[in-house]
Amino acid sequence: MINLQIEIFLLIVVGLILSKTGLMSSLTRKQLTKIVLTIVLPCSIIQSFEIDVDHDLIVSCIMVFLVSVMTQFVYWLFNCFLWKNQSLARRINLQYGTMVSNAGFMGMPLAQGVFGDIGLLYASIFLIPQRVCMWSYGLSLYTTSRKQDLIKNVLFHPCIIAIFIGVLLMIGRMFGFVLPEALDDTIGAIASCNTALSMIAIGGILSDVNVDDVFDKTTLFYSMIRLIVLPLVLLGIVRFLNIDILVANVCVLLSGMPAASTTAMLAQTYDKDPVFSSKLVFVSTLFSLFTLPLLSMLLGG
Repeated sequence: MINLQIEIFLLIVVGLILSKTGLMSSLTRKQLTKIVLTIVLPCSIIQSFEIDVDHDLIVSCIMVFLVSVMTQFVYWLFNCFLWKNQSLARRINLQYGTMVSNAGFMGMPLAQGVFGDIGLLYASIFLIPQRVCMWSYGLSLYTTSRKQDLIKNVLFHPCIIAIFIGVLLMIGRMFGFVLPEALDDTIGAIASCNTALSMIAIGGILSDVNVDDVFDKTTLFYSMIRLIVLPLVLLGIVRFLNIDILVANVCVLLSGMPAASTTAMLAQTYDKDPVFSSKLVFVSTLFSLFTLPLLSMLLGG
């Protein structure tokens, strides 16, 4: 767990150095962000759906899915009353960062490390509602188009298309259908670049951040909500509902992840205070070095 989080910070440092030394310009950062959002991340999404679902686990997977939907609803409720006093650009990033976490890159390997292969399976199912919210509700926060254009942009966004493809592939695997090896390997090769390119892009954006301003009240308060309050609220709910302990623990662990790297990339793409959004990712990821091991211990992992 610690090694994975240290890897994230080292990649961010690489992007910071590249930007500070002039090897990565502002234009390059924008182009890199666009490449990640339109090609690399969709491939990563498609690959994450390539899982074998045992029929004996269908009931548990349905429960994970329902808990994940409930989790997104809890996030939305928090967004209804939090961040009202923030500027528009900051509020957008805070709402997106509350709704969407880094459960994809960090959550899946952590769930496997703490709970084994079954944890990885549950994590894959848990991420389905988040990904739908990420590229529907989440994307709508950054766009200012008419409602008709917004729906069109969301439905035809590369990541939404990737979700549809991924669901079809996941269902197809239950009936023995798999992608040709060459195509699957190509998707996997592109997807494997996701973490490195995303974090390097964020590191480049952070080169514009004043170190003295990173740990302001807003980023600290956001980190407390994202890393401590939200998982504890969900823990209370699943314990009250008497959800299966393994299902509950995987979902609670994933709910305690830091801000998603896409927070900074979307802010960069739509010019919504990318420096502030990068600080949210940086600070919440930094504090997750301490909160995630504690949360894992609380869950008995």
